[in-house]
Amino acid sequence: MGYSPENKKRHVVSFENMSEELTNVFNEKYPRGFSDYLPDLVQYTKPDGTPFYAVTIETDDSIYLVKIKVKTDDADDLERWLDSEAGVNDEDTGAGDEGADTTLPDDNISQYGNMDDDSQEV
Repeated sequence: MGYSPENKKRHVVSFENMSEELTNVFNEKYPRGFSDYLPDLVQYTKPDGTPFYAVTIETDDSIYLVKIKVKTDDADDLERWLDSEAGVNDEDTGAGDEGADTTLPDDNISQYGNMDDDSQEV
């Protein structure tokens, strides 16, 4: 029996703490690593105002926000860099955002459980 996106469990997990099964799904979706997932990297804000970056991975029964560590000295510089990379990728492939499903089924990240070992609040 398949799960509809509305009925799937939602989790937040750090890239470093992914299970072997989730790592395999991640590697299938992003076989070249960073260069593949960069266009899907989205900034989210925790309730305390702290930002984090994540990509969405969907399995048969769950949707995961996989937190990716992004180091930067200036958040504005990072945003400009991410925006310029997205534009470069569009120009290189001739493809726009049509058909790219980079958004979550909803914008409410508070519904995602936290599977990180460090038990950070989301």
